Amino acid sequence: MPVRSDAFDHDAALQACARGERFALRALYEREGRWLLGVARRIVRDAAVAEDVLQDAFLQIWQRAATFDPALGSGRGWVYTVVRHQAIKVVRSGEPVEALEPDELAGLAERLPATDEPALDAASLERCLDRLDAERRACVLHAFVDGYTHEQIARQLSAPLGTIKSWIRRSLLSLRECLA
Repeated sequence: MPVRSDAFDHDAALQACARGERFALRALYEREGRWLLGVARRIVRDAAVAEDVLQDAFLQIWQRAATFDPALGSGRGWVYTVVRHQAIKVVRSGEPVEALEPDELAGLAERLPATDEPALDAASLERCLDRLDAERRACVLHAFVDGYTHEQIARQLSAPLGTIKSWIRRSLLSLRECLA
């Protein structure tokens, strides 16, 4: 996985966006645009729709940058969350979505953007996912790879909504611990 040597302060860029400094939005786009487009494309499964999602997401980033709170998480994570939520919103609106095949999971770690954090490789991700029960693993994959809502996962697995939410939360904690 390529490692970017230049440092980029996502938090500062979002704060600059909140002040109305357009260069900061451009810098965010230049830094993360291609990766964010990949995130959107994996969820909506259509290149043209993904481009529209990215455009709408950057408009939201510009308009809502003042709502970013560094105490709640990283600026980079916030930007990715905005794009992910915009893509899921499009999927919920009725656009047909094709689910990822199991063999596509193997390349997921390599397609993630590089960060200053330790590298995540497919083998580590697969090893940690394998530690989860089959149903919990399915919940995580449906939520974060396929872009399904908790309600959609509950229907698909015929499980109570609260159970699905608990499984996902606990599974994410287990994955974080395993990957640390």
